[in-house]
Amino acid sequence: MEYTLKHDIHGGNLPVAVCYPQAGQTVYAESGAMSWMSPNMQMETSAGGIGKAFSRMLTSESMFLNYYTAQGGPGLLAMPTKVPGSIMAIEMDGARGFILQKSSFLAATIDVHHEIYLQKRLGAGFFGGEGFILQRFTGVGTLLVEIDGSAWNYFLQPGEEMIVDTGYMAMMDDTCTMDIRQVPGLKNKLLGGEGLFNTVITGPGNVTLQSHPLNAMAARLAFKA
Repeated sequence: MEYTLKHDIHGGNLPVAVCYPQAGQTVYAESGAMSWMSPNMQMETSAGGIGKAFSRMLTSESMFLNYYTAQGGPGLLAMPTKVPGSIMAIEMDGARGFILQKSSFLAATIDVHHEIYLQKRLGAGFFGGEGFILQRFTGVGTLLVEIDGSAWNYFLQPGEEMIVDTGYMAMMDDTCTMDIRQVPGLKNKLLGGEGLFNTVITGPGNVTLQSHPLNAMAARLAFKA
C-alpha cells in the first residue's frame, strides 16, 4: 500500500499543493478545497457520521470531507491555501501525533486519522486564544498543513518552554503540553498591547509557529481602517 503522497508545493506566499496520487490511492480534504484535478480523480463526499461531522464543525472545519481516489492510473489534484501563507507537508510514520490549530488542515492520505483534541487545562481553553478544541492527527501517511505566513520550527527539550502570543501556535507534537501565563505587571497588561495572557508550550517535542496569524492580521487591518 502506498502511504506517501507525491506532491509539489508552488506559488510562494500564495501557495498551492499539487498532488499526484497513485492508482487507487485516496486523499481526503475539506469540501471546497480542490481547485483543479485530472479527469480520473473520483470524488466522494462523506460526513463520516454525525459525531465526526459535529466535531469538525467545532474546529471551524467543514462538516463534510471530500475523498479523491485516482482511478486506472496516477492522478492530479491541486489544493491552494485559503489565505496567503505557506503549506507544510508532514510524512507521518505512526510514531507520534500532531496537534493543529483550528482551520489549518488542508489534506491527508487515507491512513492519517483526524480527531478533535480537547484542552485539559481550563485556563488554556478560556484564555489561551487557541480555545478548548484543537485537532489531532495520528497514523501513517502524508499530512498537508496550512500556515498563516511563514513557519518557524523549534524543538523543545523536556520541561523547556516557549511563550507564544495568541494565535501564533500553528502545530505541535502531541508530546507537548499547552497552558497559559499572565503577562507580568499591571502596566504591561494595560499598555503592552499583548493582552492579559500568553500561551506557554512545554516540551518535549517540536512546535511550529506561524508569523502572521489571520486573526492578528485582521485586527491590524481593522485598526488602520
